[in-house]
Amino acid sequence: MTRDYSQFLGAGNAAPPKQELSPLVRLGWQSFFAQQTDVDEMAATPPCRVVEVHRSGLRVAGDGFATEIPPGPEATVGDWLLFNPDQPQRSRVLDRKSLLKRRAAGHDRKEQLIGANIDTAFIVTSCNADFNLARLERYVALSMETQITPVILLTKADLVDDPAPYLADARSISDRITVLALDARGDEARRVLAPWCKAGQTIAYLGSSGVGKSTLTNALSETAQAATQGIREDDARGRHTTSHRQLHITGAGCAVLDTPGMRELQLTDASAGLEETFADLAALAASCKFNDCAHDTEPGCAVRAGLETGAIDRHRLARWHKLLAEEAFNSATLAQRRAKDRAFGKMVRGIVKQNRK
Repeated sequence: MTRDYSQFLGAGNAAPPKQELSPLVRLGWQSFFAQQTDVDEMAATPPCRVVEVHRSGLRVAGDGFATEIPPGPEATVGDWLLFNPDQPQRSRVLDRKSLLKRRAAGHDRKEQLIGANIDTAFIVTSCNADFNLARLERYVALSMETQITPVILLTKADLVDDPAPYLADARSISDRITVLALDARGDEARRVLAPWCKAGQTIAYLGSSGVGKSTLTNALSETAQAATQGIREDDARGRHTTSHRQLHITGAGCAVLDTPGMRELQLTDASAGLEETFADLAALAASCKFNDCAHDTEPGCAVRAGLETGAIDRHRLARWHKLLAEEAFNSATLAQRRAKDRAFGKMVRGIVKQNRK
């Protein structure tokens, strides 16, 4: 069966780009990736980008071609590969500019890759029961950890009398992020988000189901590519409309990653992102008299002093402590799993070597 990959190569969009863009630039090719290869290598193994990941393998698109690669390369949506036409499974994955990941749900301590080589993360929530400050802080920390620019988008403002309290709460997370309220449908979304959606850029939508991620994807693409549904009326919770991560290419040459809603977002290897997200609390903690201050009863505790004067919010402090403990635990358990996997692999290789002898 022949698959239609025209959306990945930019064909059929309602609004063609004002200037001619190369197919690779339209897919998000940047100097960061070009520096990892040369002309001869690119001729023999042309660059391509992962646009979908399935159990059957990877769907990739490049300059004038689109195909599927059987399982082999350890890649996620957004990765760049040098396609090996003779042995597709041995295509080389280029170093990543950024990587979104989380600890997967369950008790097996695995790591789940969300998307690679993203420039901006649009963290989408709606002005209803879905709005959750603690979850937004997680998304912001996840983005900042890998130097992705986080932008919080508040949708469904028409469902409340006044969206101002939602805007104020979202802006309290960090003075380093942009928070916007917008209508996810139509021209407003394209106009408001245009500064982050230029040619060669890659953006990702993160958030729960039903908050408008797929609607925003369609608005930027100017074509109905992603399925959409409304929220449930009984609890304002969203319905799952995106079943897998997929990269769309807009008419302006911007790559858009639409992701399924994530009800659970466990942080791992995100200590730097947490420090940036809670920069005010981290700065106070650095002023404590003791380096190992638990901010409880120790003398000279700057954090407790800030609580007493009202300079910091008690609930925000509690969320920070919770995320720090969670991140430390998940990072430690994943490190143990990696060490165990390495030891097991070494044992298997030893057995194979011995059998050959």
